[in-house]
Amino acid sequence: MGAAVALASAMLSPSLASAESVLRVAMTLGDIPAWTGQPDQGYEGYRFVGFNLHDGLINWDLTRADEEASLRPGLATKWEVDPKDHRRWLITLRQGVKFHDGCDLTPEVVSWNFQRLIDKTARGFDPAQFARMRTRASNIDHVEPLGADQVAIYTKAPDSFTPFSLTNFLMISRCALEKANWDYNVYAKAPAGTGPYKFDKVVPHERLELVKNENYWDKDRIPKHDRLVLLPMPEATTRTAALLSGQVDFIEAPSPDTIPRLESAGMVVVTNTYPHNWTYQVNMVDPPFNDIKIRQAANHAVNREDVAALLSGTGAPGYAMLPPSSRYYGNPIKYNFDPAQATALLKEAGCYPCEITVAMSTAGSGQMQPLAMNELVKSQLEAVGFKVNFNVMDWSALHDISLKGREAFPDIDAINVSRAPMEPYNGVLGFVMKSRFAPNGPNWGWFSTDEIDALGKKAMETFDEEQRDAMITEIHELTVAQAPMIYIAHDLNPRAMSPKVKGFVQAQSWFQDLTPIAIEP
Repeated sequence: MGAAVALASAMLSPSLASAESVLRVAMTLGDIPAWTGQPDQGYEGYRFVGFNLHDGLINWDLTRADEEASLRPGLATKWEVDPKDHRRWLITLRQGVKFHDGCDLTPEVVSWNFQRLIDKTARGFDPAQFARMRTRASNIDHVEPLGADQVAIYTKAPDSFTPFSLTNFLMISRCALEKANWDYNVYAKAPAGTGPYKFDKVVPHERLELVKNENYWDKDRIPKHDRLVLLPMPEATTRTAALLSGQVDFIEAPSPDTIPRLESAGMVVVTNTYPHNWTYQVNMVDPPFNDIKIRQAANHAVNREDVAALLSGTGAPGYAMLPPSSRYYGNPIKYNFDPAQATALLKEAGCYPCEITVAMSTAGSGQMQPLAMNELVKSQLEAVGFKVNFNVMDWSALHDISLKGREAFPDIDAINVSRAPMEPYNGVLGFVMKSRFAPNGPNWGWFSTDEIDALGKKAMETFDEEQRDAMITEIHELTVAQAPMIYIAHDLNPRAMSPKVKGFVQAQSWFQDLTPIAIEP
């Protein structure tokens, strides 16, 4: 830990801090997210790199702490489905936007940005970025420029949730990539998005430095600090030590047992509910979890109140895929802690003891406190008759498993990957429809029923929001009854920061806006 803090100190010299206002952030990630377009390492990659260097056609409104984040115009000022063809979306682009290299945002550049992520023959196609976007892009057919300020996005099937998906397609400068001879390794030395920060420099595996974009198109979101320094620090104790010693200003996911110490030292700790679940997503095809009795047993074995107590106010009990604050929560069945019932179900299913292998990470985006939490859940499962084996790995490896699906990893019975049910398409339908079986979506365990699949398809074709919301709520209730996940906890998104950090608003979202932050001397 001391070595890590010393490294941070060496990286962030006093002369740098005194010359300009600098916000130094310790991420939970083990490495710097990719900065050449679509980031890797899950939503933390989007939170700190993707959405700071780039914009989508549609952005998230992260200005409020008292309600779930909603959509707001980004590089598009207007979007609507073609009333004559529900596979066609008409997108009106914002005028006068320039990339960081000075090139213009045009309909042709927007069309190319989609093609480079869906068409293997397109100039600038990148297999890595294609893989990261596969779950979002699977229903995009093609994009056509229309005149001076519009594009038409064609989907393979009607999809009323398309605006949510568009938040994840990040626009990069075609000029800059062409100048790099279409080589992303060269482009990485001078990437150009349209976001509120511009790339300055990187030390691989150590830090990424961004500077504010004085010419950002959204004048309200020009950063109130000069420089943003992003540091990967996967160990919670290292992040805490770095904050206490003044080496960083802002840390993700402080360990619950360090919060009293942080607060007594004058640090500010913030939490807020947001769309998050911390579960075991199980293999629904192969034994033992293809038997609903085994899935029910596991859910009755978990003492969620004890898990929440372990988290000391930084997490809440998780009884369903969505948190109760979600507009789609409804009235799902509740799996109360009942160890006797859990044991009876295992014996009834003929799996006692019932051996399972769970893939987990040591840290990562939204993973909370995975080591301590998994050890507690293991003890609870084993108390009723399970035998739990952990396959422990870093976050990037686990995220790769989650993308490829259960078929590619037959020796793994469940994965502990936190999920982001921020919106219906990926956050709910993504886990319950056959068309979203990984690698085509986040449905790692290949869960579906004919009833849920039909209702999901109907929701995608329903453009009346109230009717569609009712369908998503029903899908959530039907899904929880089938227990395709072992429901455990919901994160309350803890962060800690120096008292010098002013202006931060903790949004009810996986994503956060750092631009309002000012650093007091």
